[in-house]
Amino acid sequence: MEDELSARISRLFPNGRGVWIPMDHGISSYPEKGLDKMDTVIDSIIAGGADAIVCQKGVLTSQYSRTNWDGFVCHLSVSTVHGGSNSQNKIKVGTAKEALSRGAVGVSGQVNLGDKNEPEMILDMGELTSEAHDEKMPVLGMIYPRGPNLVNIPGDLTNGIAHAARVAYELGCHAVKVPWTGSAEIFRDVCSAVPIPVLIAGGTSSGDFVETLHVVEAAISAGASGVCMGRQVFGAEDPERCVKALRAIIHHGKNAIEAWEV
Repeated sequence: MEDELSARISRLFPNGRGVWIPMDHGISSYPEKGLDKMDTVIDSIIAGGADAIVCQKGVLTSQYSRTNWDGFVCHLSVSTVHGGSNSQNKIKVGTAKEALSRGAVGVSGQVNLGDKNEPEMILDMGELTSEAHDEKMPVLGMIYPRGPNLVNIPGDLTNGIAHAARVAYELGCHAVKVPWTGSAEIFRDVCSAVPIPVLIAGGTSSGDFVETLHVVEAAISAGASGVCMGRQVFGAEDPERCVKALRAIIHHGKNAIEAWEV
């Protein structure tokens, strides 16, 4: 019989793959397109078949109460654009136990590798994975190699992204969100670095979601387990269609063109 942790991981990663939509951006900066109509967008994302929605604890409380949906992951790292030199310093603002009580099935934290406050972020992530271990909750590590102190390790064609995945795994995360490397060939090095699901971040929108779908198709071919993609979905004119297209590639093996036409 599946234990509680395994059951929750299976809920978020059916057949080992996942379509995750992060919507925690409003605490970092606002206004943010799409986040001014949370109820409508979240209903569309759920209707599209997302496996998880990542949000901050205030949003989690209101949306879980409203929808009673069982796919919310509580993001517990925060900074804002107003933080000056600390704007990339993600501070832990809650616990796994609190997230569970608010309706979350999993938790998430962020580390920005190379930031001057990297040690404190790593400490917070270690604390979060310890709490989650006690509560039998899956943890997503959002790990970004982006700080000014980032070291270019000789022979690393991923520019720190493989190391980012490794940091999440070694700290006890059950999945990791990292940037796309730009090619399937190089992204294979990221996926082979860890035995946990690797999700690609969406980044800024190009305005053409089919282009995004081509990237997702390439990432899956390289061993990725799915996406953790926010603005390109919640800021779209039709979030439900975007989620369905992502599902078509990630869960059903369609190519980008087929997926968009589903």
